[in-house]
Amino acid sequence: MSEPTTLEELVLTPEERARGVQVDRVMFTMDWTGEDEPGRLAAFVADRVRAFGVEPTGVDDDAVRRAAEADPAPRRGDLPARQLDHLAGVLADLGCTLAVWESGTDSYEVLVARTGEFEPDGVTHDGLPVRAWGSEPEATLVSLDCPACSRMLVWELPPAETLADEHCECGTALFDAAGRPLPGVTLHD
Repeated sequence: MSEPTTLEELVLTPEERARGVQVDRVMFTMDWTGEDEPGRLAAFVADRVRAFGVEPTGVDDDAVRRAAEADPAPRRGDLPARQLDHLAGVLADLGCTLAVWESGTDSYEVLVARTGEFEPDGVTHDGLPVRAWGSEPEATLVSLDCPACSRMLVWELPPAETLADEHCECGTALFDAAGRPLPGVTLHD
């Protein structure tokens, strides 16, 4: 088998491609704060694994949920990341990869790719990158409200870039020479 070169080849079965199923039809969208209904993410992942003809052994997130409930100080948004971490590990053992589409929103756009020995490196969907969950994103989104003028500021930074010595348009210093936020500057989560 040759290595898939398109997202469609990674996330759709041959039968789905033949029927003209669109990638968006096999994508699960979850807000950064979590699922609307507990268990939907795991059910989606299990269904996609079954579509590839693999038994979804261990594809659930009950243990993650129980651990999160016992956590004395869970932060908002922690559970979804823990679920995705857990499911990515389970999928690796099944010859699949949990992937996310970097759509530019605060939601997780989740895909399951049948990958085995290859990963979705360099693959895009609608011009935006798709990457394996847990891999480094192509860019980091940084946002904050200026403590002086309250203007919302947003940067999309390549991996090696920092906001060293960055200022707001109003002149307020926001970051030090090392790129750390100055006192009074709070980054959005």
